[in-house]
Amino acid sequence: MSGAVRKAVLVDGCRIPFNLSGTVYQKDLGVELAQKSLKGLMTKTAMDPALVDYVLYGTVIQEPKTSNIAREASINSGFPSNVPGHTVTQACISANQCFTTGAEKILSGQADVVVAGGCETFSDVPIRFSRPVRQRLIKAPKAMKKGAAGLLGLTKGLKMKDLAPEAPAIANYTTGEVMGHSADRLSARFGVSRADQDAFSLRSHHNAAAATEAGLYEDEIVRTNGITSENNIKGGSTMEKLQSLKPAFIKPHGTVTAGNASALTDGASAMLMMNEARALELGYTPKSILRSWAYVACDPFEDLLLGPTYAIAKVLKEMNLSIADIGVIEIHEAFAGQVLSNLVAMESKKFADDHLDGFHIGELPMDKINTLGGSLSLGHPFGATGGRLVTTASNRMVRGEGKYALIAACADGGIGHACILERYGDN
Repeated sequence: MSGAVRKAVLVDGCRIPFNLSGTVYQKDLGVELAQKSLKGLMTKTAMDPALVDYVLYGTVIQEPKTSNIAREASINSGFPSNVPGHTVTQACISANQCFTTGAEKILSGQADVVVAGGCETFSDVPIRFSRPVRQRLIKAPKAMKKGAAGLLGLTKGLKMKDLAPEAPAIANYTTGEVMGHSADRLSARFGVSRADQDAFSLRSHHNAAAATEAGLYEDEIVRTNGITSENNIKGGSTMEKLQSLKPAFIKPHGTVTAGNASALTDGASAMLMMNEARALELGYTPKSILRSWAYVACDPFEDLLLGPTYAIAKVLKEMNLSIADIGVIEIHEAFAGQVLSNLVAMESKKFADDHLDGFHIGELPMDKINTLGGSLSLGHPFGATGGRLVTTASNRMVRGEGKYALIAACADGGIGHACILERYGDN
C-alpha cells in the first residue's frame, strides 16, 4: 500500500437506540453503553477486533473511574489489549472529532483501521461533594492523627450550603450562561419566532416517526437490552401541544421550550473507518469518503451556537462546492432556534460580507435537511450524536440522495464543526 493514494472511508456505523435518560439505560454505566455500541459494530460488520489499529471514543460528562473510556470500553468489548485508544471530549461534537482524528491517522499512514464513536449517560452522572468539603476530606487522614479534636477542626468554617452535593454544571464555564439562554438570544437576534421553532421541532418528530415506521433506521440501530425502539420520538405531537409549553430559560417571554430543545438522552454510537485499500483488501465496500472537514471557534458570549455557519463556509470553499452540489444535509439540532438562526445567517448576503469574507453560502433547501429527524426527536447523547450524523448521512447517500453530504454541528464553548462526505463509488 506504500505509494498508493490514501483515502479515509467509512465502512459502516451503528448506534444503540437513543433513549431518554432515567428510562431504558438507567442501570447502565456510560462505559457499558460504549461497550454495547462497540460490540454491535463488530458484530454488524463481522470485523475481527484484532485488525483494528486504534480506537477513538468521545464522551462529555466523564466518570472518573473510566476517564479513558475508549480504552476501558474497547478492552472490555473483546478488543485485544494491544489495541490502543484514547478519549476525546469536545462537547456535542466529540464523536465528530473522533471521526476526523481517525481520518488524520489513516491519511498520515499511522493506521489503516480505526474505530471511532462516542457515548453519554445522564442516568448516572458523577455527583460530588462541594469544594469546601472536598478540601477538608483531603486533609482528613492527617487530621485523624490528632484524634477527635483534629476531626472537629475540619468542620470549622463549613456552611450548610457546603453540604449540598454538586451535579455537573450545565452552564458554560467562561460565560456562566446555559446554552438554552444562548439559543434564546440567538433566535431573537436573527428574527426566529417561537412559532418557527415549534414548527421545526414538529417537523423533526414527524420525520423521525416516519423514518422509523419505514424501517430506514433498521440498518443503523443495533438491538440493545432487547429493544431497537427510541422513546423520545413523538410522532403524535401537534403545534397546539408544543405551543402550550412555557419558556424554559428566559421567562416569561423567551421562545426556547422543552418542546423545541433537545432532551437529555442516553446512547452510544460507533463507526468503522479504514484506508480505502485496506477496506477493499478485507472485502468491504465502503459507504462514503471523508473529503473535507473543519473546526472553528466563535465568540462564546454572542456567537456560541453559530459555529456551523462558519464551518460550512470553510468546507464548501475548500472543496469549491456550492449548496446546489450537496444532496444530503445533516445538522445537529441542539435547539430548533439554533438551527434556524444558522440557516438565516447562511442565507444572508450581509452576514457573508461582514463575517465570511464575502463567501455567501445561500439558502439551504429544507427538503435536504434532516429528512429522517434529528436531535430534537431522536435525542442527543452528547458524546454519541456525531456518530449518528455521519452514519445517517452516509446511508442517505447510499440510498441515492446525492453524491455529497454536508454535516454540521455546534458545540459548547463557541466551537463549530462541518465536514463533507462523498458517496463511495462516485469518485
